[in-house]
Amino acid sequence: MSAGEAGLMAEFREAGPMLDALRAARAAGWRALDAFAPHPVPEAAEAMGVRAAPVAWIAVAAGLAGAAITYAAQWWIQVQDYPVNVGGRPLHAWPVFLPSAYIVGVLWACLAALAGMLWLNGLPRLHHPVFGARGFHRASEDRYFLFLDARDPLYDRARAEAMLRAHAPARVSAVPAE
Repeated sequence: MSAGEAGLMAEFREAGPMLDALRAARAAGWRALDAFAPHPVPEAAEAMGVRAAPVAWIAVAAGLAGAAITYAAQWWIQVQDYPVNVGGRPLHAWPVFLPSAYIVGVLWACLAALAGMLWLNGLPRLHHPVFGARGFHRASEDRYFLFLDARDPLYDRARAEAMLRAHAPARVSAVPAE
């Protein structure tokens, strides 16, 4: 890896050649790579081996924990700490405890889903080396990019560039390190 180089970026005019290059890179053993496109490309996610994130499970666990803690706190206050018989109801009137436990559970689930998504995505990250790649601003317009990270153990600039050029990109350029 060069001292001032984060990797190589290949720019493609269409998704097909980018997908071919991505599959070739994965078949060659590359693991530190990323693809950028102006719209979702499910085939790219499959080729990269991306799997579903556990954000839903994080949200469910946090929601259940929040609801249980809220219910337990209400029970403790009403039954153990400050028992007040209101209108002849039993001290443990569970239907009264459910609405607030549900609301707090939903709140905890939402907050945990947001925090889990940010953590799993490595956010907030305000800068990435690919932002400095030549022409990368077009990734949100009409171009497709494949980035081969120099931190990959297989990284050899000459071999990586030859592999990318075999798929006829519009441009292959070095990405400067941060």
